[in-house]
Order: sequence, then structure tokens, then C-alpha cells
Amino acid sequence: MKKILLWSVLVIAALALIVWKLNINKKENDAKTDFVKQSNTGDVPVLVAKVAQTDFSQGFSANGNFEPIRELTYLSETSGRILKLMVDEGSVVRQGQQIARVDDQILGTDLDAAKANIAQLKVDKERYESAFTTGGVTQKQVDDAILQYNLAVSRLEAASRRVSDTYVKAPISGTINKKYVEQGAYLSPGNKMFDIVDVSKLKLSVSVPESQVVTLKTGDAVKVSCNVYPEVSYNAKITFIAAKGDNSLNYPVEMEVINIQGKPLKAGMYGSAHFGSTVSTPMIMIPRTAFVGGVNSNQVYVMEGNIAKLKTVTAGHIYGEQVEIRGGLQVGESVITSGQINLTDGATVMVTSSK
Repeated sequence: MKKILLWSVLVIAALALIVWKLNINKKENDAKTDFVKQSNTGDVPVLVAKVAQTDFSQGFSANGNFEPIRELTYLSETSGRILKLMVDEGSVVRQGQQIARVDDQILGTDLDAAKANIAQLKVDKERYESAFTTGGVTQKQVDDAILQYNLAVSRLEAASRRVSDTYVKAPISGTINKKYVEQGAYLSPGNKMFDIVDVSKLKLSVSVPESQVVTLKTGDAVKVSCNVYPEVSYNAKITFIAAKGDNSLNYPVEMEVINIQGKPLKAGMYGSAHFGSTVSTPMIMIPRTAFVGGVNSNQVYVMEGNIAKLKTVTAGHIYGEQVEIRGGLQVGESVITSGQINLTDGATVMVTSSK
């Protein structure tokens, strides 16, 4: 009997404890609900920023590698044995300078024969022309003599060109970057002889995003730097802007860089082009945090009195944490930069801090 009574008391106590705990939880939930209701019906705390016009310079930098402004691989135009090489790798040459000599003994014989042949044909041509005036020959014979003479002139020019080709001359000024032949080697037409690189001027090739390439034009002056000579600024000029970008919407841009005596840049070095505008463009800029759900939404809240109004704007370029506004906002308006998650169009707000 005592055990039954004890168990009954314990059950009643447990039930009382459960009822007490449920009442406590209900009061806490009611308090949270009342707080949410008060928040929804009261002023929502927000941060704001004033819309202002800023003078903004659209300067930027892009990186790339230096390339020679001119380079070529010289191919042999004649056949024969190399009698003499006047240059080696690293030699600096001028355009038109003789850099090799090829044996021309056989070609010289052909040239002498062509000269002798044309001398004889010239005499024959003059004789036929003279005889034609007295009726000694026909017009056909005169025409044939003239034709043979003209053909001989062409053969003489070709023989002279072949002999001239044995005097190998540099087609451009520059440096012998690589030599493929040695003295005594036998050449055939088309054999590689030299790589010549002109580094008096270099070309810097970079990729520029679509939002920035529209600010560039051919002929613009550019400042170029290189990590090898950080204390030097090189002058450059834009020579090419691609009409078509790659899949990442980057556009190749090339500029001609003038080398500096004593601080010469070399092809293959890494360089930076600094595109700067001396003219500041007035722009309306707002923090990117002002946009509802991100810049692509093109929606912001503005304060009118203590009311939040949802506005659609036209966003332009993004510069770090600032976004250009091309339409939809006026200078002097206040945009809400924090607290938008709790807002609806027409909600009352309270500024807790302003920028």
C-alpha cells in the first residue's frame, strides 16, 4: 500500500513539473513573437550613404611579356659552300651589312657567259635593224633579233642576282640571336642561316577586359615598367587593339616600347603597362553593399524621410567596393547600405549610423 502511494506521488510530481516547464516555454515563445511583431511594426535600423558625384580617373594596369618589334629567320637564297662568316651569335648588325660570303665561282662563270651572249645579241639586233632600213631583212627577222636580245637581258639580270645572293646581307638591323651554319658548310636554297632580332624597340602584349578596353585607342601613350629595372619608366605607344576578344572577354592590346640605353629590356621579360587617364571623369558611385541581393539585381533602397523606397537603377562598371551608377539615382539621395534584408518597399526605417 505504501509503495502504491509513493508511486502515485512521484507521478503527480512529474506531471506538475512537465506542466510548469511547458508554461515557461510558452511564455518565452510569446515574448519572442511579441519582439518580432514589434520589430516588424517598428522602425527598422539601417545604415545609409549619401549619393554624390566623384571625379574618377579610370587608370589601370595589365601585365604581359616583351617581344621583339621585328625578328626573322634568314634563309639561304643560293647554293654553294660558305667561304666566310663575318658574324657570330650576339653580333649586332645593320641593315644591308654583309654577314657571310658564299662561293660564286660557278655562278660567276654563268654571269660571264650571259654578258658575252648579250654583247653578241646586241650587235646582231643593231645589224638587223640597220639592214631593215635598206630592205635587206624582213620585219619578222628584226622582231626575232629583238626578242632574243630581250631574253638575254633577262638571263643576265637573273645571273647577276644569283651572284649578288652569294654576298649575304642582313635584311634588318638587330642582333644575331642564333647561328645555324658554320664556315665551310654547303648551302641549298631554303636552308636556315641566322635568327635576327631587333630589340631597339620592343612590343608588349597584354590582355585588357572589355570594361576597360573601350577607354583605349590606338596611339595612346602608355607608361611601362619592368621588375628588372623597377626604378625606370619606359615610354610606349599603343599600336594595336584587337577587334575581337577571347572567351573570357579579354582583348589583346599591343604597344611599342622604346628601349633605354644602359637599361635595356630583353625579349621574354615580364612587364606591366600602366594605362592612366589624366582627365578625371565625373561619376556617381555608391557602395556595392547597397544593392539588394547583388549588383546584378540593379535594385537599391533609398530613404525618403523615414520611409524605404525600392528603386531600379542602371549599374555601370565595378571598381573594388564601389559601383558606377548610370541612371536611376540623383545626387543627394540617401541609399541604404545595410539592413535591407529586413525591409519591404514602404517600410519605416531608423538610421543608426551614416556615411
